[in-house]
Amino acid sequence: MSIQKWSASQVAKKVIHNEELFILDVRNADAFEDWKIDGHRFEYLNIPYFELLDGIDNILPNIPTDKDVLVVCAKEGSSLMVAEMLAEAGIEVAYLAGGMKSWSEYLEPIKVGDLTGGGELYQFVRLGKGCLSYMVLSEGEAAIIDAVRFTDVFINFAEHKNVQIKHVFDTHLHADHISGGRYIAEMTGATYYLPPKDAEEVVFHYTPLVDGTTVQIGASKIDVGAIYSPGHTIGSTSFVVDSKYLLTGDILFIDSIGRPDLAGLADDWVGDLRDTLYKRYRELSDELIVLPAHFMIIDELNEDGTVARRLGDLFVQNHGLNIQDEEEFRRVVTDELPPQPNAYQEIRQVNMGKITPALDEQTEMEIGPNRCAVR
Repeated sequence: MSIQKWSASQVAKKVIHNEELFILDVRNADAFEDWKIDGHRFEYLNIPYFELLDGIDNILPNIPTDKDVLVVCAKEGSSLMVAEMLAEAGIEVAYLAGGMKSWSEYLEPIKVGDLTGGGELYQFVRLGKGCLSYMVLSEGEAAIIDAVRFTDVFINFAEHKNVQIKHVFDTHLHADHISGGRYIAEMTGATYYLPPKDAEEVVFHYTPLVDGTTVQIGASKIDVGAIYSPGHTIGSTSFVVDSKYLLTGDILFIDSIGRPDLAGLADDWVGDLRDTLYKRYRELSDELIVLPAHFMIIDELNEDGTVARRLGDLFVQNHGLNIQDEEEFRRVVTDELPPQPNAYQEIRQVNMGKITPALDEQTEMEIGPNRCAVR
Protein backbone atom coordinates (compact mmCIF):
# COMPACT_ATOMS: atom_id res chain seq x y z
CA MET A 1 0.00 0.00 0.00
CA SER A 2 1.11 3.57 -0.63
CA ILE A 3 2.03 6.09 2.05
CA GLN A 4 0.84 9.68 1.79
CA LYS A 5 2.61 12.67 3.29
CA TRP A 6 0.03 15.11 4.58
CA SER A 7 0.71 18.75 5.30
CA ALA A 8 -0.72 20.59 8.29
CA SER A 9 -2.90 22.44 5.78
CA GLN A 10 -4.52 19.18 4.66
CA VAL A 11 -5.27 18.20 8.25
CA ALA A 12 -6.68 21.67 8.96
CA LYS A 13 -9.15 21.21 6.09
CA LYS A 14 -10.33 18.00 7.76
CA VAL A 15 -11.02 19.95 10.95
CA ILE A 16 -12.74 22.88 9.27
CA HIS A 17 -14.86 20.74 6.93
CA ASN A 18 -15.89 18.46 9.80
CA GLU A 19 -14.56 15.31 8.11
CA GLU A 20 -13.77 11.94 9.66
CA LEU A 21 -10.19 11.00 10.49
CA PHE A 22 -8.50 8.29 12.55
CA ILE A 23 -5.28 9.45 14.20
CA LEU A 24 -2.64 7.05 15.48
CA ASP A 25 -0.54 9.25 17.76
CA VAL A 26 2.80 7.62 18.60
CA ARG A 27 4.00 10.20 21.12
CA ASN A 28 4.28 9.37 24.81
CA ALA A 29 1.00 9.21 26.70
CA ASP A 30 1.63 12.36 28.75
CA ALA A 31 2.32 14.42 25.60
CA PHE A 32 -0.86 13.09 23.97
CA GLU A 33 -3.01 13.78 27.02
CA ASP A 34 -1.67 17.32 27.27
CA TRP A 35 -2.15 18.27 23.63
CA LYS A 36 -3.42 16.60 20.47
CA ILE A 37 -4.96 17.41 17.08
CA ASP A 38 -8.61 18.10 17.82
CA GLY A 39 -11.42 17.52 15.35
CA HIS A 40 -15.18 17.17 15.70
CA ARG A 41 -15.20 13.74 14.04
CA PHE A 42 -11.71 12.50 14.84
CA GLU A 43 -10.96 9.18 16.55
CA TYR A 44 -7.68 8.47 18.32
CA LEU A 45 -5.36 5.68 19.30
CA ASN A 46 -2.31 6.62 21.36
CA ILE A 47 0.45 4.00 21.34
CA PRO A 48 3.97 5.28 22.13
CA TYR A 49 6.44 4.58 19.35
CA PHE A 50 8.74 2.48 21.53
CA GLU A 51 5.90 0.00 22.08
CA LEU A 52 5.74 -0.59 18.31
CA LEU A 53 9.41 -1.27 17.69
CA ASP A 54 8.82 -5.04 17.69
CA GLY A 55 5.88 -4.80 15.32
CA ILE A 56 2.33 -3.55 14.90
CA ASP A 57 0.38 -6.83 14.82
CA ASN A 58 -1.24 -6.12 18.19
CA ILE A 59 -2.78 -2.83 17.03
CA LEU A 60 -3.91 -3.87 13.54
CA PRO A 61 -7.42 -4.89 14.73
CA ASN A 62 -7.86 -1.34 16.05
CA ILE A 63 -6.96 0.39 12.77
CA PRO A 64 -10.04 1.12 10.62
CA THR A 65 -10.10 0.35 6.92
CA ASP A 66 -13.12 2.51 6.07
CA LYS A 67 -11.66 5.98 6.84
CA ASP A 68 -8.46 7.96 6.46
CA VAL A 69 -5.67 6.99 8.86
CA LEU A 70 -3.02 9.52 9.89
CA VAL A 71 0.06 8.74 11.98
CA VAL A 72 1.37 11.61 14.11
CA CYS A 73 4.49 12.12 16.22
CA ALA A 74 6.44 15.09 17.58
CA LYS A 75 8.61 15.92 14.57
CA GLU A 76 7.85 13.37 11.78
CA GLY A 77 10.46 10.59 11.89
CA SER A 78 8.67 8.13 14.17
CA SER A 79 5.35 8.56 12.40
CA LEU A 80 6.94 7.84 9.03
CA MET A 81 8.43 4.58 10.33
CA VAL A 82 5.12 3.44 11.81
CA ALA A 83 3.30 4.45 8.61
CA GLU A 84 5.71 2.27 6.64
CA MET A 85 4.92 -0.70 8.90
CA LEU A 86 1.19 -0.14 8.45
CA ALA A 87 1.56 0.11 4.68
CA GLU A 88 3.48 -3.18 4.62
CA ALA A 89 0.53 -4.69 6.51
CA GLY A 90 -1.86 -3.52 3.77
CA ILE A 91 -3.21 -0.36 5.40
CA GLU A 92 -3.74 2.82 3.40
CA VAL A 93 -2.04 5.40 5.60
CA ALA A 94 -0.66 8.93 5.78
CA TYR A 95 1.74 10.65 8.16
CA LEU A 96 1.92 14.31 9.21
CA ALA A 97 4.81 16.19 7.63
CA GLY A 98 6.76 17.98 10.35
CA GLY A 99 4.77 16.31 13.12
CA MET A 100 3.13 18.26 15.90
CA LYS A 101 5.69 21.01 15.39
CA SER A 102 4.19 21.82 11.99
CA TRP A 103 0.66 21.53 13.41
CA SER A 104 1.49 24.07 16.11
CA GLU A 105 2.72 26.57 13.54
CA TYR A 106 0.08 26.34 10.81
CA LEU A 107 -2.29 29.28 10.17
CA GLU A 108 -5.52 29.01 8.18
CA PRO A 109 -6.88 32.35 6.88
CA ILE A 110 -10.69 32.41 6.82
CA LYS A 111 -12.89 35.27 5.72
CA VAL A 112 -15.13 36.49 8.54
CA GLY A 113 -17.17 38.94 6.51
CA ASP A 114 -17.45 41.97 4.25
CA LEU A 115 -17.03 45.53 5.54
CA THR A 116 -18.40 48.88 4.45
CA GLY A 117 -17.42 49.97 0.97
CA GLY A 118 -16.02 46.64 -0.18
CA GLY A 119 -13.62 45.96 2.69
CA GLU A 120 -12.97 42.52 4.15
CA LEU A 121 -12.09 41.03 7.53
CA TYR A 122 -10.04 37.82 7.79
CA GLN A 123 -9.36 35.64 10.79
CA PHE A 124 -6.12 33.63 10.83
CA VAL A 125 -6.85 30.45 12.80
CA ARG A 126 -3.88 28.70 14.40
CA LEU A 127 -5.65 25.41 15.09
CA GLY A 128 -2.73 23.75 16.83
CA LYS A 129 -2.24 26.53 19.35
CA GLY A 130 -5.65 28.16 19.60
CA CYS A 131 -4.34 31.58 18.49
CA LEU A 132 -6.47 33.92 16.39
CA SER A 133 -5.07 36.86 14.41
CA TYR A 134 -6.89 39.35 12.19
CA MET A 135 -6.43 41.40 9.04
CA VAL A 136 -8.71 44.28 8.07
CA LEU A 137 -8.54 45.20 4.37
CA SER A 138 -9.96 48.23 2.58
CA GLU A 139 -9.11 49.89 -0.73
CA GLY A 140 -5.50 48.79 -0.93
CA GLU A 141 -4.66 49.13 2.79
CA ALA A 142 -4.55 46.66 5.65
CA ALA A 143 -4.34 46.56 9.43
CA ILE A 144 -3.25 43.49 11.38
CA ILE A 145 -4.30 42.72 14.94
CA ASP A 146 -2.57 40.21 17.25
CA ALA A 147 -0.23 38.71 14.66
CA VAL A 148 1.67 35.60 15.70
CA ARG A 149 5.36 35.23 14.91
CA PHE A 150 5.00 33.79 11.41
CA THR A 151 5.39 37.12 9.67
CA ASP A 152 5.64 35.71 6.15
CA VAL A 153 2.07 34.36 6.36
CA PHE A 154 0.64 37.85 6.87
CA ILE A 155 2.97 39.60 4.44
CA ASN A 156 2.35 37.02 1.71
CA PHE A 157 -1.41 37.19 2.26
CA ALA A 158 -1.35 40.97 1.99
CA GLU A 159 0.61 40.69 -1.27
CA HIS A 160 -1.90 38.14 -2.56
CA LYS A 161 -4.74 40.53 -1.75
CA ASN A 162 -2.78 43.44 -3.29
CA VAL A 163 -2.93 45.57 -0.12
CA GLN A 164 -0.27 47.49 1.80
CA ILE A 165 0.06 46.83 5.52
CA LYS A 166 -0.25 50.26 7.13
CA HIS A 167 -1.00 49.50 10.80
CA VAL A 168 -0.17 46.64 13.17
CA PHE A 169 -1.71 46.29 16.63
CA ASP A 170 -1.27 44.07 19.67
CA THR A 171 -4.23 44.14 22.03
CA HIS A 172 -1.85 43.48 24.95
CA LEU A 173 1.59 42.13 25.80
CA HIS A 174 1.14 38.44 25.02
CA ALA A 175 2.40 35.73 27.37
CA ASP A 176 1.45 32.47 25.63
CA HIS A 177 2.87 33.10 22.17
CA ILE A 178 5.49 35.28 20.52
CA SER A 179 4.06 38.28 18.71
CA GLY A 180 5.03 39.02 15.13
CA GLY A 181 3.54 42.51 15.26
CA ARG A 182 6.58 44.73 15.58
CA TYR A 183 8.55 42.62 13.11
CA ILE A 184 5.82 42.98 10.48
CA ALA A 185 5.84 46.72 11.11
CA GLU A 186 9.62 46.86 10.67
CA MET A 187 9.45 44.85 7.44
CA THR A 188 6.61 46.85 5.88
CA GLY A 189 7.04 50.33 7.31
CA ALA A 190 3.70 50.07 9.11
CA THR A 191 2.96 51.77 12.41
CA TYR A 192 3.11 49.42 15.41
CA TYR A 193 0.70 50.04 18.30
CA LEU A 194 0.90 48.65 21.83
CA PRO A 195 -0.98 49.66 25.02
CA PRO A 196 1.47 51.83 27.02
CA LYS A 197 0.45 50.28 30.35
CA ASP A 198 1.73 46.95 29.02
CA ALA A 199 4.83 48.52 27.49
CA GLU A 200 6.66 49.96 30.49
CA GLU A 201 9.55 47.49 30.06
CA VAL A 202 9.74 47.20 26.26
CA VAL A 203 13.01 48.18 24.63
CA PHE A 204 11.73 49.10 21.16
CA HIS A 205 9.76 51.98 19.64
CA TYR A 206 5.97 51.76 19.50
CA THR A 207 2.98 54.04 19.10
CA PRO A 208 0.81 54.17 22.23
CA LEU A 209 -2.56 52.49 21.87
CA VAL A 210 -4.95 54.25 24.23
CA ASP A 211 -8.68 54.39 24.90
CA GLY A 212 -10.46 56.13 22.03
CA THR A 213 -7.73 55.60 19.43
CA THR A 214 -9.28 55.46 15.96
CA VAL A 215 -7.33 54.52 12.85
CA GLN A 216 -8.89 54.71 9.40
CA ILE A 217 -8.17 51.86 7.00
CA GLY A 218 -8.59 52.75 3.35
CA ALA A 219 -10.72 55.45 1.79
CA SER A 220 -13.93 53.63 2.67
CA LYS A 221 -13.63 54.85 6.27
CA ILE A 222 -13.49 51.54 8.04
CA ASP A 223 -12.50 52.67 11.52
CA VAL A 224 -10.59 50.43 13.90
CA GLY A 225 -11.54 51.98 17.25
CA ALA A 226 -9.87 51.06 20.56
CA ILE A 227 -11.57 50.44 23.91
CA TYR A 228 -9.49 50.18 27.08
CA SER A 229 -10.47 46.84 28.64
CA PRO A 230 -8.03 45.76 31.37
CA GLY A 231 -8.13 42.50 33.29
CA HIS A 232 -6.05 39.95 31.41
CA THR A 233 -3.27 42.54 31.50
CA ILE A 234 -3.40 46.06 32.87
CA GLY A 235 -3.20 47.47 29.34
CA SER A 236 -5.55 45.09 27.51
CA THR A 237 -7.41 46.92 24.75
CA SER A 238 -10.34 45.83 22.58
CA PHE A 239 -11.30 47.04 19.10
CA VAL A 240 -14.57 47.78 17.38
CA VAL A 241 -14.15 47.35 13.62
CA ASP A 242 -16.65 48.93 11.23
CA SER A 243 -19.21 49.28 14.07
CA LYS A 244 -19.87 45.56 13.62
CA TYR A 245 -17.07 43.45 15.11
CA LEU A 246 -15.65 43.45 18.65
CA LEU A 247 -12.09 42.13 18.83
CA THR A 248 -11.66 41.22 22.49
CA GLY A 249 -8.04 40.10 22.67
CA ASP A 250 -7.62 37.74 25.63
CA ILE A 251 -10.33 39.32 27.78
CA LEU A 252 -13.40 37.48 26.47
CA PHE A 253 -13.54 34.20 24.60
CA ILE A 254 -16.47 32.23 23.21
CA ASP A 255 -16.63 29.65 25.98
CA SER A 256 -14.48 31.27 28.68
CA ILE A 257 -12.93 34.49 29.95
CA GLY A 258 -9.35 35.74 30.25
CA ARG A 259 -7.08 34.86 33.17
CA PRO A 260 -5.55 37.71 35.20
CA ASP A 261 -2.45 35.99 36.59
CA LEU A 262 0.20 35.82 33.86
CA ALA A 263 2.05 38.87 35.16
CA GLY A 264 1.76 37.59 38.73
CA LEU A 265 -0.92 40.14 39.61
CA ALA A 266 -4.15 38.13 39.69
CA ASP A 267 -5.40 39.65 42.94
CA ASP A 268 -4.67 43.15 41.67
CA TRP A 269 -6.27 42.70 38.25
CA VAL A 270 -9.36 40.61 39.04
CA GLY A 271 -11.38 43.77 39.75
CA ASP A 272 -10.37 45.24 36.39
CA LEU A 273 -11.38 42.01 34.67
CA ARG A 274 -14.82 42.09 36.27
CA ASP A 275 -15.33 45.77 35.44
CA THR A 276 -14.47 45.14 31.79
CA LEU A 277 -16.74 42.11 31.44
CA TYR A 278 -19.64 43.29 33.58
CA LYS A 279 -19.61 47.05 32.94
CA ARG A 280 -17.59 48.20 29.90
CA TYR A 281 -18.73 45.43 27.56
CA ARG A 282 -22.34 45.70 28.71
CA GLU A 283 -22.40 49.29 27.50
CA LEU A 284 -21.75 48.03 23.96
CA SER A 285 -24.29 46.82 21.43
CA ASP A 286 -25.46 43.22 21.83
CA GLU A 287 -25.28 42.95 18.04
CA LEU A 288 -21.48 43.21 17.91
CA ILE A 289 -19.77 40.02 16.75
CA VAL A 290 -17.11 38.94 19.26
CA LEU A 291 -13.80 37.91 17.69
CA PRO A 292 -11.33 36.78 20.40
CA ALA A 293 -7.56 36.32 20.19
CA HIS A 294 -7.76 32.66 21.26
CA PHE A 295 -10.01 29.65 21.56
CA MET A 296 -9.70 26.72 23.97
CA ILE A 297 -11.77 23.87 22.56
CA ILE A 298 -12.76 22.71 19.10
CA ASP A 299 -16.45 23.26 19.91
CA GLU A 300 -15.83 27.01 19.73
CA LEU A 301 -15.34 26.79 15.95
CA ASN A 302 -18.31 27.58 13.72
CA GLU A 303 -19.22 25.44 10.71
CA ASP A 304 -17.04 27.58 8.45
CA GLY A 305 -14.03 27.29 10.78
CA THR A 306 -14.27 30.80 12.20
CA VAL A 307 -14.40 31.57 15.91
CA ALA A 308 -17.09 34.23 16.37
CA ARG A 309 -20.31 34.83 18.32
CA ARG A 310 -22.79 37.64 18.89
CA LEU A 311 -22.01 39.55 22.11
CA GLY A 312 -25.62 39.34 23.29
CA ASP A 313 -25.50 35.54 22.98
CA LEU A 314 -22.34 35.37 25.08
CA PHE A 315 -24.01 37.40 27.83
CA VAL A 316 -26.47 34.50 28.08
CA GLN A 317 -24.26 31.50 27.31
CA ASN A 318 -20.78 32.26 28.67
CA HIS A 319 -20.47 31.13 32.31
CA GLY A 320 -17.79 33.73 33.02
CA LEU A 321 -20.27 36.51 32.20
CA ASN A 322 -22.90 35.17 34.59
CA ILE A 323 -21.22 35.00 37.99
CA GLN A 324 -23.21 37.60 39.87
CA ASP A 325 -21.47 37.27 43.24
CA GLU A 326 -18.21 39.24 43.17
CA GLU A 327 -16.46 36.99 45.70
CA GLU A 328 -17.39 33.91 43.70
CA PHE A 329 -16.04 35.60 40.56
CA ARG A 330 -12.80 36.39 42.36
CA ARG A 331 -12.47 32.80 43.53
CA VAL A 332 -13.10 31.37 40.05
CA VAL A 333 -10.52 33.56 38.29
CA THR A 334 -7.82 33.27 40.97
CA ASP A 335 -8.25 29.81 42.53
CA GLU A 336 -9.51 27.66 39.64
CA LEU A 337 -6.91 28.55 37.02
CA PRO A 338 -5.53 25.97 34.58
CA PRO A 339 -1.76 25.39 34.36
CA GLN A 340 0.12 28.42 33.09
CA PRO A 341 1.35 28.45 29.48
CA ASN A 342 4.70 26.90 28.69
CA ALA A 343 7.60 29.33 29.16
CA TYR A 344 5.19 32.24 29.59
CA GLN A 345 7.71 34.34 31.53
CA GLU A 346 10.30 33.95 28.78
CA ILE A 347 7.67 34.68 26.12
CA ARG A 348 6.83 37.96 27.87
CA GLN A 349 10.54 38.82 27.82
CA VAL A 350 10.68 38.12 24.07
CA ASN A 351 7.64 40.32 23.47
CA MET A 352 9.30 43.10 25.47
CA GLY A 353 12.31 42.86 23.15
CA LYS A 354 14.64 41.90 26.00
CA ILE A 355 15.68 38.50 24.60
CA THR A 356 15.81 37.12 21.06
CA PRO A 357 15.86 33.31 21.11
CA ALA A 358 16.73 31.21 18.08
CA LEU A 359 13.84 29.88 15.98
CA ASP A 360 14.04 26.37 17.43
CA GLU A 361 13.91 27.83 20.93
CA GLN A 362 10.85 29.88 19.98
CA THR A 363 9.17 26.71 18.76
CA GLU A 364 9.84 24.93 22.04
CA MET A 365 8.52 27.91 24.01
CA GLU A 366 5.19 27.77 22.21
CA ILE A 367 4.62 24.02 22.08
CA GLY A 368 1.39 22.98 23.78
CA PRO A 369 -2.25 24.04 24.05
CA ASN A 370 -3.77 27.46 24.67
CA ARG A 371 -3.88 28.31 28.39
CA CYS A 372 -5.00 31.94 28.42
CA ALA A 373 -8.51 31.28 29.63
CA VAL A 374 -10.59 30.52 32.72
CA ARG A 375 -13.39 28.07 31.92
